[in-house]
Amino acid sequence: MKITCFDIGGSAIKCASAAADGSIGPLRRVPTPTNDFAAFTAAMGALIADGGPSDGVAISIAGVIDPADGRIKCANIPCIDGRALAADLEDAFKLPVWIANDADSFALAEAQAGAGRGHANVFGLILGTGVGGGLVIEGRLIGGPGGFAGEWGHGPVAAHFAGTPPVAIPRFACGCGQTGCLDTVGGARGLERLHHALHGAALDSRQIIAAWEAGAADAERTVDCFIDLLCGPLAMLVNTIGASVLPVGGGLANSAPLIARLDSAVRGAILRKTDGPIIVPGQAGAEPGLIGAAWLGLGKLGGAHG
Repeated sequence: MKITCFDIGGSAIKCASAAADGSIGPLRRVPTPTNDFAAFTAAMGALIADGGPSDGVAISIAGVIDPADGRIKCANIPCIDGRALAADLEDAFKLPVWIANDADSFALAEAQAGAGRGHANVFGLILGTGVGGGLVIEGRLIGGPGGFAGEWGHGPVAAHFAGTPPVAIPRFACGCGQTGCLDTVGGARGLERLHHALHGAALDSRQIIAAWEAGAADAERTVDCFIDLLCGPLAMLVNTIGASVLPVGGGLANSAPLIARLDSAVRGAILRKTDGPIIVPGQAGAEPGLIGAAWLGLGKLGGAHG
């Protein structure tokens, strides 16, 4: 049994084959045709053919799939936006096609082959440009109406004050149409917004983290507020879903001290007391999207082990 796995974003289509034990073959990569669906399908089809016979196609993609009708919302690849993508690709390739968004794929990869291995309830936490996540329970990816399960970053719940001593936090408008979402203060862009609001300085997230790790007082203030804003909602999430580990992906996961500080704050706020970390950097490898897609497809075919 072999399936073809894809990790598709606005810049690149990444592809590899996966065997029944979840092992991933060599990575292949081509630019994403974003505005021409025929070219998009042809690029995928060429990669499938190049990999040899396949029993199915599993895709991790930067978009949200509505489980009610299979239609995808994908702003950065206009040619697939609004399509019943799995059905369209099945017609083109004459193979079964399964699709999950990139946060769900990360969560599944971590649950099966990363930091969540051996844990019953795993929440894959994304701290990238914004925030996101995916929930895996007993090895099964949990969906939801509209395809929005795991999107903990949305809803007008960001605190009005944060940090020690408390400072007022602006209510930023969110791309989802609401104001005061955690997504506006919780990812890399959120960290930058906070730093600018607190200090009037326009730095990118990597500069802020580097300054914080070097002991800069202004960056410390920003990170203090950042952790405070995320801590309460994450503690409530842990209490509600009973996740025993939250592997972190996205650019901010590259700062081990930042993730350790967030973990310490959240463990101090949850009901279950534990000395071991629960929020940890992801460990599934350099291509969690492909790994997650592999386990998604293999699970559907009944060939996944471990």
